[in-house]
Amino acid sequence: MAFKDKMIRFMYGRYGIDQLYYAMLILYVILIIMNIFINSLILGILVWVIFALMVFRSFSRNIYKRRKENDAFLKLWNPVKGWWNLNVRKLKDIKTKRYRKCPNCKAVLRLPKKKGKNIVTCPCCKKDFTVTVRF
Repeated sequence: MAFKDKMIRFMYGRYGIDQLYYAMLILYVILIIMNIFINSLILGILVWVIFALMVFRSFSRNIYKRRKENDAFLKLWNPVKGWWNLNVRKLKDIKTKRYRKCPNCKAVLRLPKKKGKNIVTCPCCKKDFTVTVRF
């Protein structure tokens, strides 16, 4: 029996890897790099705690509880990720587009860059509103 088959059989019924695991892995790597320069005992202990938690979560058989933990993390992470992605898109489109919120439904609209006052119809709520683009 190959190692891959043995590993698949061992992991059967265990939780495995999810988005929280990847976030903890990134935090783990960042803290290790920081600890190389700072060389703090507290930071070193924190690195080991995060590593132990990662291993515990991935080998856990309590799938329901691990899924709830991941859902709670995603509830916090998704708004941050959405805000970050929107701002990155705004920077990429800064020469040709402008982003404005609809005052009625709060949807973010991507509008062409036309200087002056423009009347815009929201595609979500079908309401008209005025947008001023200065530069």
